[in-house]
Amino acid sequence: MTSATADSKEVKLPEEVHPRKASGWAAKDASGILSPFRFSRRNNGDDDVTLKIFYCGICHSDLHCIRNEWKNAVYPMVPGHEIVGVVVEAGSNVHKFNVGDRVGVGGMVGSCRACESCKQGFENYCPQMLQMYNSFDSDGTWTYGGFSDAVVVNQHFVVRFPDSLPMDKGAPLLCAGITVYSPMKHLGLYEPGKHLGVVGLGGIGHVAVKFAKAFGMKVTVISSSPSKEKEARERLGADAFIVSSSMDQILAATGTMDGIIDTVSAVHPLMPLMILLKTHGKMILVGAPEKPLEVPAFSLILGGKTIAGSCMGGIADTQEMLDFAGKHGITADVEVIPIDYLNTAMDRLGKNDVKYRFVIDVCNTLASS
Repeated sequence: MTSATADSKEVKLPEEVHPRKASGWAAKDASGILSPFRFSRRNNGDDDVTLKIFYCGICHSDLHCIRNEWKNAVYPMVPGHEIVGVVVEAGSNVHKFNVGDRVGVGGMVGSCRACESCKQGFENYCPQMLQMYNSFDSDGTWTYGGFSDAVVVNQHFVVRFPDSLPMDKGAPLLCAGITVYSPMKHLGLYEPGKHLGVVGLGGIGHVAVKFAKAFGMKVTVISSSPSKEKEARERLGADAFIVSSSMDQILAATGTMDGIIDTVSAVHPLMPLMILLKTHGKMILVGAPEKPLEVPAFSLILGGKTIAGSCMGGIADTQEMLDFAGKHGITADVEVIPIDYLNTAMDRLGKNDVKYRFVIDVCNTLASS
């Protein structure tokens, strides 16, 4: 096994350092093709918990990463950051989790815990934030994600998974859920009666609709696919639907929305969407296209509008989000798959051929793959 290189640093592969054997599926190069992979995890430390992984959701960012579309991939790469499982080992300093507890882990597994962002509960914006996978760890190894049988995580970055949420349908909340909950909370887009636009009715967008309706908001789905209107209105409870390519529909809704959450991960025009915002309305980008988006200056200046981004959320917010979801019965709409279906699922995800999130049944299918 040879070492990889990332940002001119020599990265130690866990197989060369860590003692605990693990198995999963990994991409070996930018083709993004995944295959069975044997690797290693660190031993459980005093502040760690070890999770046996039951389910792991598949996020569109996993697809970007394995295909190196963001130009920062290190291979071999084990993706996966929507993880739900059961604690099988807890360190001597761990007091909030016990063996047998249902828990979850999202997109980050470390931060400095001392910077201003961390102290304010925004570990996700820490300059030293450690990602679940494809990230340089403090011991010199590269992190591996949740398309695997188990993971060892510092207790601070583990959240309790409500008993009222099914593991498979709840797993995507560890990314899709917090990705919309956090900006809605911190940018004032959660108050009953406010009007929220949701761009894109995919893995993140359909969850945004569910949270917004649970908050008591008016919701309009904005999609390039007219065929999704019935689903948006009748199944998800959206109040209105706009076809993004129809300027007649856009103009008819001019200045009606307090905020918009844009979940689309492909390049698309922002100018028509800005028309929909009220004065001082907020456009929040949570999708991550591989190429830059154009924002005409006057679309912001006229109306004092704001465009912002949001990435995941802090640990306290993630726990709050899960508790809210458990109370209101919010889950993702999922297609549960065996792990040997991964490559087909990734191809389908690239074509938006899923309603609305793939979730891997890791516990029951990894051993037989």
